[in-house]
Amino acid sequence: QVQLVESGGGLVQAGGSLRLSCTASGRTFSVYAMGWFRQAPGKEREFVTAISRSGDITYYADSVKGRFTISRDNAKNTVYLQMNSLKPEDTAVYYCAASFGARTYSSAYDYWGQGTQVTVSS
Repeated sequence: QVQLVESGGGLVQAGGSLRLSCTASGRTFSVYAMGWFRQAPGKEREFVTAISRSGDITYYADSVKGRFTISRDNAKNTVYLQMNSLKPEDTAVYYCAASFGARTYSSAYDYWGQGTQVTVSS
């Protein structure tokens, strides 16, 4: 069992940056691959990015490639999402999730945080 808590969301203007953090407690963090998903109002939850347990493999949705960067610090039990060049269409609740393998689909993830709101104004 692992508990996940996201932080770092907020309101930012288009073109700005935010860094989200997700800190884990409970079971050893390094056994999990980690992912970020997001859900905008009235839309399905969608994959954003994922990182392998050691951090050497990453995956990105096409919509965020080149703008977002996922990283992790296993010593701090934390995964990060650096978001640059934000667009209004990035507005959503962002969730971190833990899985035993880095995947791009939500059903592969066993544990989820409560989410943090990111709002990008135009």
